[in-house]
Amino acid sequence: MDDLLIVFIGLAIIAYIFFILGTSRTAILKGQNGFLWFLFSLVLPPFAFVAILTANKKEKSSVKENNFFDNIVIDLSQPFVDLAHTSRALLGVNISYVLEGLTYFGVVSLLAIFFNDFIKLDDIDAGRMVGVLTAGITIAMLFLGATVDWIGLRKALLISLTLMLGGRILLTLSPGLGVPGFGNSAHLYAMLGIFGIILGYGIYQPACYAGVKQLTNEKTSAMGYAMLYALMNLGGFLPGIISPPIRKAFGIPGVFWVYVVLTVAGIAAVYFIITKKAMEKAVKQAGEREDGVERVEEKDEMADMSRKEKVAYYFKNFPLKDLRFLYFIFILLFVQTLFAHNWLTLPQYTSRAFEGFVSDNFEFFVNLNPILIFILTPMVTALTSKRDTYNMMIIGTFVMAAPTFILALGPNFYTLMGYLVLMTLGEAMWQPRFLQWVADIAPKNMTGIYMGIGQFPWFLTKVVTSIYSGWFLMNYCPADTLPSDMNTETMWFIYGLIAIISPIGLLLAKKWMVKGFKTKAG
Repeated sequence: MDDLLIVFIGLAIIAYIFFILGTSRTAILKGQNGFLWFLFSLVLPPFAFVAILTANKKEKSSVKENNFFDNIVIDLSQPFVDLAHTSRALLGVNISYVLEGLTYFGVVSLLAIFFNDFIKLDDIDAGRMVGVLTAGITIAMLFLGATVDWIGLRKALLISLTLMLGGRILLTLSPGLGVPGFGNSAHLYAMLGIFGIILGYGIYQPACYAGVKQLTNEKTSAMGYAMLYALMNLGGFLPGIISPPIRKAFGIPGVFWVYVVLTVAGIAAVYFIITKKAMEKAVKQAGEREDGVERVEEKDEMADMSRKEKVAYYFKNFPLKDLRFLYFIFILLFVQTLFAHNWLTLPQYTSRAFEGFVSDNFEFFVNLNPILIFILTPMVTALTSKRDTYNMMIIGTFVMAAPTFILALGPNFYTLMGYLVLMTLGEAMWQPRFLQWVADIAPKNMTGIYMGIGQFPWFLTKVVTSIYSGWFLMNYCPADTLPSDMNTETMWFIYGLIAIISPIGLLLAKKWMVKGFKTKAG
């Protein structure tokens, strides 16, 4: 029963969020005071939900417009309501995506420890192997992202998931297929499995986003992307409650076999739900407006340019020529290292430096970030939508970087939770604004290339952080060492110094960065 405690806690958190959102949303739709019902549901969630379901709806004349709190509740809950009314094809994409989100985050949070315990690599080499996976996926998306345009959504999803299935089977079997150790046969089999996952994911994620674009229209596209984002974060949280009891009973390979089964379930969802007939119907619906008239695509202003003129235009406005743009995206690399530490450092830190509940259920804490992002992002966005974008970048990166110094106080439950909550709050403050800033400063018809190059430092972050994170673990948080003999405080202090460079750099360069740049408030 103790082994299942984290499962009950995780399910209780999901149910608690459901009852609070359900109660508040129903109250708002019935014209009741959403905030008061929210407070009631915080104390007695199931009773509040049943009570509001039986409450009478107010007359239209007495119903007021939604206030700030009401809008947040609607934004949080709307994707899940929309999911029940979407097309069959888009439903299949979302079911597949939540299963794949669960599987991806579940594997990556255990991967370094898997290489430690079963392939017999040290922390340095294990960290690099995780870096190969995460950075490899980014590179693969650049080269394989267009696959969906060539062969269609359904085939792209089936091929990508089949590649990932083969890779995950080989990764799980690798310890028993050869001799452990760096460069030995077990290691080679494991890397071959990772290569299959990289190829599959390089096709899969772009295909899902292209699928949303294909299966929605101007009115429903925002809903489609919001559903995908919400379900990805839900999937990212679920390994924290699924993995611990399975790992305690069957070890990490046992957990990986569960993820293999879930990959099969994802393939089945695509094959049986996203049928050719369902695709044709969904595409047809997406191609029509509410009045049944076929929508007309906007004219591309560059369509009349000659090839020479297009080349000249791109060369003139190419983002790598813009020093301020380069400074902006690369100064963020330092705070982005904290994203990479979520899978390169936190799993080993929580499993080695803690004892008892945290150590036994470390996956739960490693995977708290997605569910916190799901809750905090709409709230923070609503609160800060009228704030200057660049100022929010400075504040957000500072709020994300500063809590790292809390972990420098030593490993205990409260410092860990303080770090996770505040770091995620900072992420919710600046990450959406980053995309907005890049889009705002991009010249006309250059948004795509600016967005693409804007993501390149994220690739570098995965590579660079995976190179040094293992060394820090071996020296400050080594395996088979008592927590009292570790020096994790120094490790996190150094990581804090690295992360804090980003807000300081943004602040010092503010005058230069803002001068001549097009900025928007919301």
